[in-house]
Amino acid sequence: MADKTDAKAEASGTSGRATRGAGTVARTRLVAAQVVWLLFLTAALFLAVGALLIALDANRDNELVKFVLAGADRVDLGIFSKDNGIKQFHGPDAETKNALFNWGLGAAAWLFVGRVLYRTIRP
Repeated sequence: MADKTDAKAEASGTSGRATRGAGTVARTRLVAAQVVWLLFLTAALFLAVGALLIALDANRDNELVKFVLAGADRVDLGIFSKDNGIKQFHGPDAETKNALFNWGLGAAAWLFVGRVLYRTIRP
């Protein structure tokens, strides 16, 4: 039996096992896909938590609240801005409605694009 395996390996020019490079490439692609997904998930979390903090009327003098709202402002890309986003509400509680709608839509978009990229990159 060992002679048949050796003969096949000699004929094909391989040792009969998966090459080490193929495993390394697959592992690298998997890690890259996970990193991309984590970045997109983090962006979506900033938007979702930011919208929640505005809806709950959180203390904006708190450093953690400032950090989350500043992060949400950075990742909204201007398209999903609570001040000038896709949809603008007017009247009472307009800021809350704008944040919930625009940042919620932005969070969903970050999750969707992140998942598509994850599935494209991973092996």
